[in-house]
Amino acid sequence: MARGAAARPGAVTVGVGVDMGATWLRAAAVDLRAGRLRGPRLEIRTPSPSTPETVTWEIGRLVAEVAAATSSTLAAPLGIGVPTPVVGGRTMTAANIDHAWIGYHAVERISASLGRPVTVVNDADAAGVAEMRFGAGAGHRGVAMIVTLGTGIGTALFVEGRLVPNLELGHLELGGEDAEHRAAASAKSRRQLGWTAWAADLDAYLRHLDRLIWPDLFILGGGISRQAEKFIPLLTVRAPVVPARLRNDAGIIGAALVAAERT
Repeated sequence: MARGAAARPGAVTVGVGVDMGATWLRAAAVDLRAGRLRGPRLEIRTPSPSTPETVTWEIGRLVAEVAAATSSTLAAPLGIGVPTPVVGGRTMTAANIDHAWIGYHAVERISASLGRPVTVVNDADAAGVAEMRFGAGAGHRGVAMIVTLGTGIGTALFVEGRLVPNLELGHLELGGEDAEHRAAASAKSRRQLGWTAWAADLDAYLRHLDRLIWPDLFILGGGISRQAEKFIPLLTVRAPVVPARLRNDAGIIGAALVAAERT
């Protein structure tokens, strides 16, 4: 299997992953050996406003429901993927979430609020760890770029299976604005674009990444990857492009994997 950012969890076999997005908040128990959910995936709308306090309260409620629905999760490692770079336990930006997250001591304060240790990681990095360990990137060597297409665009870069953390390449300029405003899955709906028109913007974005990074492989994730046959054949970027295998479960699985390694 490909090496990811998280080492193999050893004796720990179950973790809990939380994937915080701008639109949805999802949580589940994870079988760390198999790289799949170990019970139901619970999800609610991300609260508005999405302040750290309101999100943390909802995370606590979801994690309690996960524990009630599965066994052996009360003391399981808990990882939370968030749509912002995480440096020294602090969340650094807030492009699609409440600005109170900027500079927030997330690890310290969420751990205190929930009364248990937590690991906080960039959501695209978490998804990338899962895809490189158990998904479309398993066994890949060289340079792989995971691109998650949702409300925004998340990016995760792996070199010989090792993560280069906290890249925010969804905010590269494309057509005079943030690339995610034109090429994210939400942009397709917001601008009422057909597959061909949206794929052209996505292609322009991927070609821009290709000129900067020169990856050997692009892996496209997010819920829209379920319909990969409608847009991947329309792309002309140099590097091969494949859909993610774990889709919306990737962020949950990866967050749990990273938490297990750090625990």
